[in-house]
Amino acid sequence: MKIIRYLANKSIKAGLLLEESYIINFDDLDVSNDNNLTKHDLYVLKNNLYNVEPLFLISLVKKNVFKIPDDIDKNNTLNINDVELLSPITKPNSFRDAYSFKQHVEAGRKARNLPMIKEFDINPVYYYSNHSSISGPGNIYLNKIHLNKLDFELELSIIIGKEGKNIPVNEADDFIFGFMILNDWSARDVQVNEMKLNLGPAKGKDFSTTIGPYLVTKDELKHKTTLSNKGNVYDLGMRAYINDKKVSSDTSKNMYWTFAEIISHISKGTTLYPGDLIGSGTCATGCLYEINLTNKTDKWLQIDDLVRLEIDELGALENKIKLENNNE
Repeated sequence: MKIIRYLANKSIKAGLLLEESYIINFDDLDVSNDNNLTKHDLYVLKNNLYNVEPLFLISLVKKNVFKIPDDIDKNNTLNINDVELLSPITKPNSFRDAYSFKQHVEAGRKARNLPMIKEFDINPVYYYSNHSSISGPGNIYLNKIHLNKLDFELELSIIIGKEGKNIPVNEADDFIFGFMILNDWSARDVQVNEMKLNLGPAKGKDFSTTIGPYLVTKDELKHKTTLSNKGNVYDLGMRAYINDKKVSSDTSKNMYWTFAEIISHISKGTTLYPGDLIGSGTCATGCLYEINLTNKTDKWLQIDDLVRLEIDELGALENKIKLENNNE
């Protein structure tokens, strides 16, 4: 299932993407009434609140509430090219970003003649970012303080589908509801200065994160999944383009830490909830910071640059960089 949110005829709607092109609105689907629906579920369905708050869809989809017909009349659907795509998730409960691609870390360290950080192999570290600065495809409007050395980050992300605490690795994949592309926009000059204080990224990363273009449920990726003793390994090609020029390429199977291991580590002594967002961290070659270090260049994103991130089975997330109108 590919869950999509969009703006059409001045209304925000949630629906399903079929055959990569056709959208069927959840409002137009028949609903099953024999799925142990809670009063909250019934209230959401009665008032179509999933259009406004897509996190409500997690419970409904998991209970197979919506009946998807075998034959879709395409004349009663919208084309994805005729709508404005929105973020699949408006405001996740929380946003943690991990550090799981070892090749990315090694390349940056090697370019600076630094040894690899041995602690990388102990646990999958992560940091909290701003879950209120999430948006989807389209223009992103940034403050001038973030535009001196602006960077993208190509990441795979997951949405948690059920509550859990102290989750074993061999059970952790069951807590994944779905996957999205994630761009962790970064102001590198701001970030570098902040990191000198050993407190982690703050203003260098909290201003914008984009996700999308749709939320793909885990069952859609069975043919791209291999089971290992570290949990599921997902083999999804990852690519980044700037103004249609390819600059990055990797695959999610190169994650040193699997999402199962990341989920298990995060949940130690801490409860994860449906709607929590977790990023994989930047893949190899997945940002200009690494590319600049490797190639000894100093190229950064500029106003009106178009950044396109692609991940197999998850679509393409496009954002154009714009300057805020209220800059002083």
